[in-house]
Amino acid sequence: MNVEEVIKEKQGTIVDVRTPAEFMGGNAEGSINIPLQEITNRIDELKKLEQPLVLCCASGNRSSQAHRYLTQQGIECLNGGSWLDVNYYQSQIV
Repeated sequence: MNVEEVIKEKQGTIVDVRTPAEFMGGNAEGSINIPLQEITNRIDELKKLEQPLVLCCASGNRSSQAHRYLTQQGIECLNGGSWLDVNYYQSQIV
């Protein structure tokens, strides 16, 4: 299953790995903010979220880093790229 399908079928959890300040400036509906630098300390919290996790950030770089790490930890996740892309997929839900 790809990112677009997961979002359109409202599966999993959207996790925005940008800083709190960036997140407050705009975010995908229903997403939660766990900044990239906090991922390792909040791994137990992440494991409890409904999977798959759809990771997003500003450009897809930080979400790619989070994706690599979380996959190694056995967490089912997808790199959603930019939060704007995730937002766009959400807007396509009919």
